[in-house]
Amino acid sequence: MKSSLRAACLREMELGAGKKARFYALGALEQLGLGPVSRLPVALRIVLESLVRNCDGVRVQEKHVRELAAWQPQGERAGEIPFLVGRVALNDTAGIPVLGDLATMRSAALRAGANPRMVEPAIPVDMVMDHSLEVDYHASSDALRRNMELEVERNAERFSFVKWAIRSFKGIAAIPPGFGILHQVNLERLARLVLLKDGVCFPDTVIGPDSHTGMIAGLGIVGWGAGGIEVGAAMLGQPVYFLTPDVVGVHVVGELGPGVTATDLVLSLTALLRANKVAGKFVEFFGEGAANLSLADRATLANMSPEYGARLGFFAVDDKTCLYLTETGRPQSQVDLIRRYFQAQGCYGMPRAGDIDYSQVITLDLRTIVPSVSGPKRPQDRVALSEIKQSFNAVLRQPSLAGGYGRAEAAATPPGAGRPPVVDGDVVIASITSCANTSNPGVMLAAGLLAKRAVELGLRAKPWVKTSLAPGSAVVSQYLEAAGLQQYLDALGFNVVGYGCATCVGNSGPISRELEQSIADNGVIACAVLSGNRNFEGRTHPAIRATYLMSPPLVVAFALSGTVDFDVERDPVGHSNTGQAVYLRDLWPDAQTLASAVAAAAKPDHYRAVYDVDYSSVNPLWNSIPEVQGEVYPWSAQSTYFREPPFFTDAQLTVSSLRPVEGARALAILGNSITTDHISPISNIDAQSPAGQYLLAAGVARGDFHNYGARRMNFEVLTRGVFANPRLRNLIVPGSEGGVTRHEPSAQRMTIYDAAMRYKREKTPLIVIAGEEYGTGSARDWAAKGPRLLGVRAIVAASFERIHRSNLVGMGVLPCQFDAGASAASLALDGSETFDLRGLDETASPRQNLSLVVNRKDGRRETVNLILRVETEQELDYLRCGGILQYVFGQLRKKDSEHTMPA
Repeated sequence: MKSSLRAACLREMELGAGKKARFYALGALEQLGLGPVSRLPVALRIVLESLVRNCDGVRVQEKHVRELAAWQPQGERAGEIPFLVGRVALNDTAGIPVLGDLATMRSAALRAGANPRMVEPAIPVDMVMDHSLEVDYHASSDALRRNMELEVERNAERFSFVKWAIRSFKGIAAIPPGFGILHQVNLERLARLVLLKDGVCFPDTVIGPDSHTGMIAGLGIVGWGAGGIEVGAAMLGQPVYFLTPDVVGVHVVGELGPGVTATDLVLSLTALLRANKVAGKFVEFFGEGAANLSLADRATLANMSPEYGARLGFFAVDDKTCLYLTETGRPQSQVDLIRRYFQAQGCYGMPRAGDIDYSQVITLDLRTIVPSVSGPKRPQDRVALSEIKQSFNAVLRQPSLAGGYGRAEAAATPPGAGRPPVVDGDVVIASITSCANTSNPGVMLAAGLLAKRAVELGLRAKPWVKTSLAPGSAVVSQYLEAAGLQQYLDALGFNVVGYGCATCVGNSGPISRELEQSIADNGVIACAVLSGNRNFEGRTHPAIRATYLMSPPLVVAFALSGTVDFDVERDPVGHSNTGQAVYLRDLWPDAQTLASAVAAAAKPDHYRAVYDVDYSSVNPLWNSIPEVQGEVYPWSAQSTYFREPPFFTDAQLTVSSLRPVEGARALAILGNSITTDHISPISNIDAQSPAGQYLLAAGVARGDFHNYGARRMNFEVLTRGVFANPRLRNLIVPGSEGGVTRHEPSAQRMTIYDAAMRYKREKTPLIVIAGEEYGTGSARDWAAKGPRLLGVRAIVAASFERIHRSNLVGMGVLPCQFDAGASAASLALDGSETFDLRGLDETASPRQNLSLVVNRKDGRRETVNLILRVETEQELDYLRCGGILQYVFGQLRKKDSEHTMPA
């Protein structure tokens, strides 16, 4: 169906050299009287362009265009937006399950007698192999080579599957291991900003199953992280549906002071925006202060949008954007096209105060930012660097129920003779890692300059600190080497260990057995410091309970000090080779030296040397991985990495989720800030856990267990790993840690997996009860898939994190929110109750009221009001089919049958 509105917006623009292209002009909508489009937030205008261009009367209707064009800053948010993105970006850990879902659909199609080729990506897909690197070797010149060899050896079956997918599905391009982290590669190479198809120019937009996909919004691209199952649907041509958002404008004023880094800024911003409750909203930066930020600093702020809870943190395209594109080696013709296109759309340049109507404006004064860290458990818990000693000791003594470590008194053994292997506050891991900061030459070069000064003074990292450097792209090594700084980082043990997420995603590798044993035997609160974006308890390493996020130069400084229990202003970082005390201020590079180093690093040749290559020829290890053939993946019952999940073979997973729940038991009762790491860990697999026992029974040696993240395409392992985090506290078993619960009515204590299987045999439905911010953290599809396979029908929580709520709906699990004031604590739940969820049927509506009936052991009954946290009619359609995979599969079968129907 053709849209007259769409046709009325079609215009022509000059491309240069006598070439022309068409585009859909947003200004035409304002001329047609649809609304003050020129005052819309820029990010919304880019979404609006997609609606206009894809307005076909089926997936996108004229009403969708009209509603968004008339967006009001304080309007009611009831309408849904069917957003068709231009491309998809995948990493390996989250991306392999996405490709696995498509492979599962092909197998289902074959069984149903349909054409497996009906399952085919409809838009371009880029995949970067970046999450499988582990830091087994460090502080040596051959660490990079040895870690990469181990990476390919351990992941040969996983990588072989990826090579099958690249060959079998159309439009998927992969960058092998060893090039960098997806989000930094996206910034430096994959992002086009303006796409051209069939003679039509349109903005580059992207979605990915990694929550930090939104880093690309720092470059002026609308994109964010979503659940893997939602991303898979987008790959197959389905719109990404979301509720029309509020847009929070962040008015940036002033300039950062001397010695203040982009990391300090983003940690302060995260705390500020969390306090202002921007969860699920668009955040858009504007003002002179935003215009003055470098592109790398903007990307750092955009990267941590999941940590401050927003869908994205957006910066408009301007001269700084075009300068960055030039510096990173993009063709001048592409840069010129970008400038012309956004100027033609009226979207070029950083908005000034008063230019745009926002739902809320928050002022961020850069002059108030001070050197900062965040920790020891959450990225929003900012601590001024000058207060880290005081803060750590306060948290050390706080009771565990108040978020502390419950120390009666701190272990205050001083360094020196007779010092035990490790004491409270000791830094045992110091890692420069993650996309958040390693994309930023300013902080990376600052780390190199600080290391240079430290080496010149004779300082060394403390012997109990495991040091590592995992740049977000190989380009970082290009400019560190060119500046002559890598040698000084090497001297302190910060040798390059690989190009991937590494420690930030939990792939920190082992620490010494002596240290780990000492930590366990003495209950030591050991620390990690990293330039990452997540520091949830136990994420960095199972033995490490406290983690602080900080800038790369501070990571180096804390490796020198060896502890967070020191006053950075009064205590020395170490002592020089002449015995003199050396303070952090003595090592910190001055502004002029740093600016000169950054200017020297901005060379397009660095980027061309890394990316203008044949990827397949650069990594011979990748080429040696065998490939399997065929349009349908040959699942093997003997494989411990790849098992076809039961989403289309288990009849219980294909029926509507919109039905009452009667006589349910609580599998777990949890507190606030339960992360996806708690729900579906990616860490090492313990031999005594249900997953470990499964692998042992399958003949896998303990040394070959790998981790949960690597085995995400084996549903047997991942289902056994649900709620298996060693730091999970299930209130059904007070005082416990780990994946344990109490089966009722037997009152027997057992693992959560064993209890779920027993409840399944007894045909008892399950729910999980939790506090605020349930599902914080990574966009992990198995945090929804796993509970679904355990038999969990609903999650009842005080509030949900955006991506995880969407994942639950996509897997057919009901996200139900307590009415204000109600909670597991206020209801005095202990796990002995049964629950009835009422008011639910096929006629359900978004955000409708439900009732939770609590049936107590003594016969008392209590009814609590809930809100069904389903945001759109489309999400209800997913639930009616049992989940988004089943819905999309049905749509594909319908489309395929229409195409093959005889005329």
